[in-house]
Amino acid sequence: MLRFTLKVLALLGLTSAVMAKTFVFTAIPDEDETRLKERFGKVADYLAKELGVDVKYIPVKSYAASVAAFRNNQVQMAWFGGLSGVRARLAVPGSQALAQGVEDKAFVTYFIAHSSTGLKPSDDFPKAMAGKTFTFGSKGSTSGRLMPEYYIRQAFGKAPEEVFKRVGFSGNHSKTLSLVASGAYEVGALNFKVWENEKAAGKIDMSNVQIIWKTPPYPDYQWSIRGDVDQQFGTGFMEKVRQALLNMKDKTLLDAFPRSGFIPASNDDYAPIEKVGKEIGLLD
Repeated sequence: MLRFTLKVLALLGLTSAVMAKTFVFTAIPDEDETRLKERFGKVADYLAKELGVDVKYIPVKSYAASVAAFRNNQVQMAWFGGLSGVRARLAVPGSQALAQGVEDKAFVTYFIAHSSTGLKPSDDFPKAMAGKTFTFGSKGSTSGRLMPEYYIRQAFGKAPEEVFKRVGFSGNHSKTLSLVASGAYEVGALNFKVWENEKAAGKIDMSNVQIIWKTPPYPDYQWSIRGDVDQQFGTGFMEKVRQALLNMKDKTLLDAFPRSGFIPASNDDYAPIEKVGKEIGLLD
């Protein structure tokens, strides 16, 4: 009887709505996992209260895994970077960018260097870093890979592997900072919010590492949601989630991102990211 009922529901397009009991979300692993679990566990509690459904955060091991989980409906929403968000929304038609941090409208990447390089802060792109060792963050990161690679290619007219003595991918921004601060890599690129958060916490020895250049601003992080959530959780659910995110005012929650608040976002806001991704071959 159960099998027959599920078949009927499937024909009516209602299976997901009946079976879905928990709204699940994830986030790109841009910092260490302990911090992410603490941050997003609290966000899950907040959303559960606002939405009136069970909400669960699940961690993933890579940027690619966050996109795959979204595509496969293992999660219905994610806190993505610009590039991962574009990839995810392209994979699931109808998906929408819901909200971004106030700071995400004009995000920047910091290029940082170990003190032994002799590189100094500059308003101009630091071409003197050519021939040194360089680390990006994750291969799928907007601020840790896409945008810094774009400006490297613009400055030198060739791929990073042809510019630097050695190129690495640290996996996340916190790791990029520690690798450059320790001298394991001479130069690296990371998002400005991680740098500022670590600096405010007193975790950066400025005698070892400093910012040498910052990119022009670009759109970055955002909450994206699958296009079929209204089918899964009821009519109007997508808009209800958007309002819950925009109404997130608790300073403890916001400081964990760290963001001063959330503002509306749309897919069109990320057209520049899609354009750059295609230009340097990271998007088809």
